[in-house]
Amino acid sequence: MVKTPPPQKRLPPLENGDRLNRYEFERRYNAMPHLRKAELIEGVVYVPAALRFRSHAEPHGNLFIWLGTYKVATPGIALGIKPTVRLDLDNEPQPDAVLMVE
Repeated sequence: MVKTPPPQKRLPPLENGDRLNRYEFERRYNAMPHLRKAELIEGVVYVPAALRFRSHAEPHGNLFIWLGTYKVATPGIALGIKPTVRLDLDNEPQPDAVLMVE
């Protein structure tokens, strides 16, 4: 007799204001491949709204020009775009940019 595995429980989606630990946050986030960005700050989930060109995208582009210029002119600097940063057990932001000293 072949046993069939029990059906998988569907994970609830991440929503603004959810209070989760990092393990549960990552588990749900990984189950939502269509979600482009979510952050865990002090154990609270933040899912941002749609971004507009003039108020976000254009200044965002200017920021990357500035940071990229600084990186090219400064030895030992690493520049990353939208990384997930594990700060501790309750904080996992996704900043627009990260500039690090290697």
